[in-house]
Amino acid sequence: MLRIIKNAEKEAQLSKHKVLQPVHLLIGCLDEDTGALGEIRLKCKIDKCSLRSMLNDIDNTSNQQKISSVYFNVGVTREVVNVMEVAINYMKRYKQIYLNEGHLLKALIMTNVTDKYLSDENRNIILNLGTTSRDMITLLGNYTLPKMNSHFIRKVKKNDFQHLTYFVENNFSSDWSQTIKEAFSTSEPSIYIALDKNREIVGFAAFDIYKNKKGHFGPMGVASSNRVTGIGYSLLHHCLKDMSDIGYEYAIIGGAGPIEFYEKACNAVVIPS
Repeated sequence: MLRIIKNAEKEAQLSKHKVLQPVHLLIGCLDEDTGALGEIRLKCKIDKCSLRSMLNDIDNTSNQQKISSVYFNVGVTREVVNVMEVAINYMKRYKQIYLNEGHLLKALIMTNVTDKYLSDENRNIILNLGTTSRDMITLLGNYTLPKMNSHFIRKVKKNDFQHLTYFVENNFSSDWSQTIKEAFSTSEPSIYIALDKNREIVGFAAFDIYKNKKGHFGPMGVASSNRVTGIGYSLLHHCLKDMSDIGYEYAIIGGAGPIEFYEKACNAVVIPS
């Protein structure tokens, strides 16, 4: 997102009215060549030069008044402020704490501010590839466990059943809770939990339990009040270490979100649609 914002600001400074507009954010997204954005860039036949020309051709000077925004170092239009507010609402709805490209793309599409620049086909491609959870894959061959804080992380025990299912259902979803319940029917559930200083569960991660799919990591979740502390990173790598020890060459991360977390944490890549 920081790169997208920086690139959008550069586009705005080179534009006719020197004000950042929604289409500049779209161009900023198209400048990225990794992850889901890289796939969108390949599959959407969108010429950035054409976008700039269209912007100049249909500019309505009455809508170009510059206003300030805490997210940008240049003046922006009211439409941009609205897009960012909608994107942040998506972030909160998905119980995430960082704004990412998926939230932004969905806001750009659903507020209709990019309709004049996108064909129906390209709009659908962006929604399908950029705003939904995606499966990812990470290589486990020659896996090395990174340094991390694992003092309060351990393998689940049978007597954790009630506490864990309650935590998952109340912080995430009944579907995930049902998956956890089914995992406890096995002799050794492949689930790790994270505990706070009061020994209360604040996070969990699992593998090989979703629909009994072997080589699949997930689900994983950390209580919102305990994120950005490294708990998710540690839970992920405890599972990947076990998967590597089992002999898996790859781990599939099903319905990964947010994508950028797994890109950074374990070099996972989006599986092309």
